[in-house]
This record gives sequence, structure tokens and C-alpha cells, in this order.
Amino acid sequence: MPSKPNERQYRLLTATLAPVRRADDGGEEPKKRFDTDYYVEGYASTFNDPYPIYCDFAGDEYLEVVSPDAFRDADMSDVIMQYDHEGRVYARGSNGTLIVEPDEHGLFVAADLSRSQASRELYEEIAAGLITRMSWAFTVAADEFDRETRTTTITRVKKVFDVSAVSLPADPNTEISARNLLNGEIEQTRKEFARRRMVRAKARAVMAIANAKKG
Repeated sequence: MPSKPNERQYRLLTATLAPVRRADDGGEEPKKRFDTDYYVEGYASTFNDPYPIYCDFAGDEYLEVVSPDAFRDADMSDVIMQYDHEGRVYARGSNGTLIVEPDEHGLFVAADLSRSQASRELYEEIAAGLITRMSWAFTVAADEFDRETRTTTITRVKKVFDVSAVSLPADPNTEISARNLLNGEIEQTRKEFARRRMVRAKARAVMAIANAKKG
């Protein structure tokens, strides 16, 4: 069940089986500090957790799983946060209100929902437990299909367009929760992101020196 090239895909329970190189952030911090009263975090996708995406007329279930290396070259230059992949933009990477980054568990999302009345209302629904799951919209660069297990493994993501709070996710392992980070957890998060950027910057510098020597 290979994916069609450049086809944008969504991982919602109601979606059919249809559904990136990172921008160099230069080691800069987000433009503004997250508002700790309207901070949410969660996972838009998880790794190595098969989930059903299709069931044929014979009752055979088809599964999908995301590889931990799927986001290695993904374009996540300006991801936006929406609700059910449509309508309003509640947060976005380019204005410093959204962080989308893969970690050891999956595609981690952190958002400041303080910048508009609509985003604050979304926060209240998340905090009240009315919205508890997430999804994402993307295009696939490479995948593999195992006919025996009827499982598609996404091995490379080309681009991530949005992460969405959703009512019915395809992947039941996703989660989103409202957090109050006044106890200093936000500083811990920012320091960890800064450390990761520094590691990437050092790796790029080493590679540049090695390539210069080869030349």
C-alpha cells in the first residue's frame, strides 16, 4: 500500500488511507517566551506503535507505524497548529508559539495558546479534558509495506504541514495535555532544546571541517 508522491496525508480516525530537511534555526531561542498560563504539550505521532488505518471488505485490517528515523530529513520549517486540520491557526513555528520536534518517543509538540481569544478557548477545552488527542498532516518521502502483516512503515517524512488537536485520532497513542510550567519546567524545556541545537551546530561544524580537508 505505497503512498502517492507529494500527496498530503492526515492521520484522523475519519480519514482514509491517503496521508522533511529542517530549517537551520541558527541556535536562536524562540522569539518570545511561552505564556505559562496557556502552555500545552503532547505528541502528534508516536514511534513503533502500529495503529489501524484501513479495513477492507473482507475484514482484513491494515496497519501503519512510524519509524524513529522518519523525521531525519523532514521539512518542518513553519508548522502550524490547528483543530482537526482546518480553519484557524492557533500557534505556529515562525512566530515562536509552536515547537515541533521528534524525540525518543515520537513527534513532540509544545504550544503557547495565549496569543488570541480562539487559541485561549482551545486551551480551556484541552485543560477541561474535552480534547485529549493529536494528529498531523504530512507528505511521505519513503515507506515500506509488509504484505504478511499488512503493515506500512513510514521510513521518511518529506514535509510536516500541521499538527492538530483532534476529537478522533487515528493513532490512539497520541496525547495532549495542559501544563502549568510556573514551577520552572519551561526553563528546563528551553535549555534542553538549546542543548540539542548546540549538538547539531557542532556536528555541522565537524562535517564542514572534514569536507574542507577532503577538498
